[in-house]
Amino acid sequence: MTTTEEALTFESTSKFAQVRSDLKLHYHEAGVGNDTTIVLLHGGGPGASSWSNFARNIPVLAEKFHVLAVDQPGYGLSDKPTEHPQYFVHSASALKDLLDTLDIGGRVHLLGNSLGGGAAVRFALDYPDRAGRLVLMGPGGLSVNLFAPDPTEGVKNLGRFGYQPTRENLEAFLRIMVFDQNLITDELIDERFAAASTPESLAAAKAMGKSFSSADFELGMLWRDAYKLRQRVLLIWGREDRVNPLDGALVALKLIPRAQLHVFGGCGHWAQLEKFDEFNRLATDFLLDGGK
Repeated sequence: MTTTEEALTFESTSKFAQVRSDLKLHYHEAGVGNDTTIVLLHGGGPGASSWSNFARNIPVLAEKFHVLAVDQPGYGLSDKPTEHPQYFVHSASALKDLLDTLDIGGRVHLLGNSLGGGAAVRFALDYPDRAGRLVLMGPGGLSVNLFAPDPTEGVKNLGRFGYQPTRENLEAFLRIMVFDQNLITDELIDERFAAASTPESLAAAKAMGKSFSSADFELGMLWRDAYKLRQRVLLIWGREDRVNPLDGALVALKLIPRAQLHVFGGCGHWAQLEKFDEFNRLATDFLLDGGK
């Protein structure tokens, strides 16, 4: 099946699913009819959504895969509950319910950026029979900074927006995301700020952050269980990542039995955007490789 970028718009791919009585998820679907399903999970910055992270990747991936780009709980047009377990567990269980609701059985590949990378790993750990290969870009929870200080620049700027959700603080956060500052346009800032500054989004973001220090916070320390992953895992990092710096990849690379690491120079935290063509080829080749 072949698709074109022009044919796939936000509206033409937008769908909703009531996955539980108290949770409705929004997602984008493309490449219907292709045999292999890939789930795209976005990052956790203010105003993030599946479309904001992957709008340009979806048409390319849909040429080979059945693509589900999911707004994780608390983001995009999905419901925004504020009472939930540790966020990776919350998102992974919601994804499992979405796949069940859509009657998608067997294994799905997962491609996750930052927070979405952590949710993808949690899904693979909690539902190993449902997870295929993993493509993880600067994944949260899996990286341990060996040399870079904690909190990082990106995490500090994320916290500043949480305390003072202004357009200026959002712009400062977004500029940390990328190496190429030309990618941060006024239009992007305005779109993300409109999505991030609603009362529902702010409450959901606060609940998400709180879950990383709640009673079950250790479930977010994914590096502890990384050795259990049996899937093939492709770690992708930007050399100039100022959110989850490159040295954070080393523990994951050491612990995951079937891991490989690809580093892009001149690239920050959004590899799927800054290295668009190379990223799409790399991810597609990895996922279509016939080896187990």
